[in-house]
Amino acid sequence: MPNAGFGDHQGEVALSSDTSYALTQRDNLDGLAGLRSWKPISRRQFLSDVARLADGLPAHKFVVNLCTDRYRFMVGLATALLRRQITLLPANDMERTLETLAGDYPDVYALTDSTHAHLPTFRYPEGEFGSPLEKVEVPFFPADQPAVVLFTSGTTGQPKRIAKSWGVLVRSARSAGKRLGMAKFRGGTIIGTVPHQHSYGLESVILLALEHGLAVAAERPFYPADIEAAIEAAPPPRILVTTPVHIRALVAEQHAKPPVDLILSATAPLSVELAAKAEQCFRAPLVEIYGSSETGQIATRRTREDAEWRCLDAVRLRFQDGRSSVDGGAVPSPTHLDDLIEHTGLDTFLLAGRSAELVDIAGKHTTLSHLNHQLLSIEGVRDGVFVFPEADGRYLRRLMAFVVAPGLRTEAILSALRERVDQAFLPRPLMIVDRLPRNSLGKLSSEAVLQLMRQSRML
Repeated sequence: MPNAGFGDHQGEVALSSDTSYALTQRDNLDGLAGLRSWKPISRRQFLSDVARLADGLPAHKFVVNLCTDRYRFMVGLATALLRRQITLLPANDMERTLETLAGDYPDVYALTDSTHAHLPTFRYPEGEFGSPLEKVEVPFFPADQPAVVLFTSGTTGQPKRIAKSWGVLVRSARSAGKRLGMAKFRGGTIIGTVPHQHSYGLESVILLALEHGLAVAAERPFYPADIEAAIEAAPPPRILVTTPVHIRALVAEQHAKPPVDLILSATAPLSVELAAKAEQCFRAPLVEIYGSSETGQIATRRTREDAEWRCLDAVRLRFQDGRSSVDGGAVPSPTHLDDLIEHTGLDTFLLAGRSAELVDIAGKHTTLSHLNHQLLSIEGVRDGVFVFPEADGRYLRRLMAFVVAPGLRTEAILSALRERVDQAFLPRPLMIVDRLPRNSLGKLSSEAVLQLMRQSRML
């Protein structure tokens, strides 16, 4: 079995083993921890649910937490820590991905509340656990206790494992909370539009709530009307954790928006114009978070006011041999940054550009090269390309694809893609063409792609 990642350079923790951190804030146990169907759940109830779930979990070393309900996911994460189980968080829950996990981690099971997981499965109990226990305690966990293993999308076919200890997760949430002024939002609600199994959602929804006395809304709104309804239903102060894709869709709707108290955005840089529109629509400041699965959150900026990113406290930005790296704070060892960084100070920088191939939809990440690889691996596909056009402000961005596949129907190609890529990355539409206008180097220029789109009446 491969190492889970703890003890390698991504998992080392520069903390003494006698350091420990509480699961959540210890005072005001009657304060909110979550909302399910917009009914309040106290921190006392949350701790009781953790204790009761712990009694039923099977005795394994690893658990894949597939709960779609955010509150149940949070209970499952806490319970795994209590049982000293390591939570695996793959980039998707496709059958092939889970089968690979089962092969790599034989002592694994899935905790789920909705779907069959293609793994030994423990189903989250239906209904409620009952009234809070008469006596509850806030558990403490060693800082160096293995907590989660995140998995990148794996653009070359092998996802990268990033191990995080409990101490790293806590220090990241506390550092971000200090920068964002979370103390003044205590008792409020976090509404997330991003997957909680991914680094951004884990840190900025689940851990931010646990560490700073906030309630997690269990719902997972995606479309603008659903997001607005969730905001209206949530007790203030309200924090919206979202992405540029959702922000574009939200501000494009020409009607008054329910107010929030803070907007957090990540996964791709926002333009100043879009950030300003979002602040105007929701009457709240918008702060962007910069980071990655490898580093966690490392910098922020108030986009409307400043183009520069400022590192979180204790995070050090370094530049050597033409590459940027960070360490310190919640980044336990030097970690390279894939983006092009322009250093403007000891702890400030500008993004000179992100990878042109990066694709982000609803908080899920991949690259065009990875998608193209999966498309071309389908038997009968001779040539093909994914395209991620710029949004026009009216709709969420959608991937499209052009495929050369004589004898194959569109439905057959899409069916094969569903076995290879996450549902969010399926092309809409997929067009079968006679040929792709590649140049002598075998590349497709942006103009050639634009011409293809015009010919297919996509513009």
